[in-house]
Amino acid sequence: MPRARSAVNIGPIIGPMRVEQVELFHIRIPLVAPFETSFGVTAERETILARVVADGVAGWGESIADAAPGYAYETVTTNWHILSDYLIPALFRAPVDDPRQLPARFEHVRGHPMAKATLEAAMWDIAAQQAGLSLRDYLGRLTGRPMKDRVAVGVSIGIQPTTEKLLERIASFLEYGYLRIKIKIKPGRDLQDARAARRAFPDCLLMVDANSAYTLRDADLFKQMDDLNLLMIEQPLGYDDIYEHSQLQPQIKTPICLDESIHSPGHAQLAIALGACKIINIKQGRVGGLTQAIAVHDICEARGVPVWCGGMLETGVGRALNLALAALPNFTLPSDLSASNRYYNPDLIDPPFTINSDGTLSVPTGLGLGVNVVPERLRRVTLRHQIFRP
Repeated sequence: MPRARSAVNIGPIIGPMRVEQVELFHIRIPLVAPFETSFGVTAERETILARVVADGVAGWGESIADAAPGYAYETVTTNWHILSDYLIPALFRAPVDDPRQLPARFEHVRGHPMAKATLEAAMWDIAAQQAGLSLRDYLGRLTGRPMKDRVAVGVSIGIQPTTEKLLERIASFLEYGYLRIKIKIKPGRDLQDARAARRAFPDCLLMVDANSAYTLRDADLFKQMDDLNLLMIEQPLGYDDIYEHSQLQPQIKTPICLDESIHSPGHAQLAIALGACKIINIKQGRVGGLTQAIAVHDICEARGVPVWCGGMLETGVGRALNLALAALPNFTLPSDLSASNRYYNPDLIDPPFTINSDGTLSVPTGLGLGVNVVPERLRRVTLRHQIFRP
């Protein structure tokens, strides 16, 4: 599905976009290998893609919701309901002058940030195309910030059957060129794996991700990790907690990174003010879209808190959006934005994302998201398809 043709650059704000049609695709796409975290094993990804047409230009968005409410309360089923019954009608209600208007347009729906972010992503794609810009350059014009051409990337490794298998996986990804290794942990598969990884790879940028699997009673475990020179410990405590993280961080030297706890710019401000973390993982779908993600980025930058872009097993559609976001200057740590073949073979897009020799991914330079969805690949993984018109 080709992008819009290049247009005369008339600036980042292109005027009203009248939405003519929205298509939703409920997809299920197999992973190259199963991915295990503290809340379960994923062998295939089930989610929603949205294709929005405004003034004859098509834009794409991808939900980060999953089939089950493991990472968040939102699921594919709830997203489909909220999109079709509330958000799409709101999108049809009036033209959109600027994608940054959409959080206010959607505020009558409480919560459901992943559903909101799906449509907002497609509108960002359309707006950038109509302005004759890549999404990266469009964001640069709107924010007045210098944008990166390449984004440093790391890889997330799920819990493996054995520690030995984990070390093999780490070695293969380092050889492939990834700059940072994140290993998932859970009770019983934590300190031993982390120590083994550090012994085997003493110079590697290494971090652990608990996905909320522990409590404050486990503080001694994390104190023992202080000797491992970890880049960070991601979301060790409750998925909805900020306060207890503020009690843990002063007890350990290793920086805590918050992920699941940060759902808004306000949450980021609170976490920083309480000293609950020293790093924040920004997932645009978790905070409700690019508009809110940029606000979190700016808050963290002003307070000297580095950020990085987390991944949710996105196809190339979501990955392209994440790369444009991660091109902002305060994304100073390697992001979870791996090459297409890390999760999918083939990806839904062409050409696929490939890792550069310096451990980076190139930010797309084509119009909008800068990627093309291959119709036949999308058709093969689509379980349900619906078209909405005003």
